[in-house]
Formats: sequence, structure tokens, C-alpha cells
Amino acid sequence: MEDDKIDKTISYYIVKMNGIVNFINSSNNLTVEQIIQSGKELSILEYKLTALEVAKEN
Repeated sequence: MEDDKIDKTISYYIVKMNGIVNFINSSNNLTVEQIIQSGKELSILEYKLTALEVAKEN
């Protein structure tokens, strides 16, 4: 049951990350602030994914 919740959360974060990456890649006129903010969001999501994957292994 717990693994199912972790898997769903991992999938959610992956969708969020892909959305941010697609936003960055499809935009031709991003401001520096938008690039920095997107990078911060990706970094946070990556840390969360790493923590979830570690929790899943244990």
C-alpha cells in the first residue's frame, strides 16, 4: 500500500518536471528570472524524487 502511494507521487513529480522542461524548451523569450525559477523548481522536484526513491528501496 505504501509503495503504491510512493509510486503515484513519483509519477506526479515526473509529470511536473516534464511540464517545466517542456515550458523551457518551447519558450523562445524567457526572462532570466523565469529560467532561474524553473531551475529552482526542477532542483526541488529532483530532491523530492531522490528521497522518494530511497524511501521506496527501504
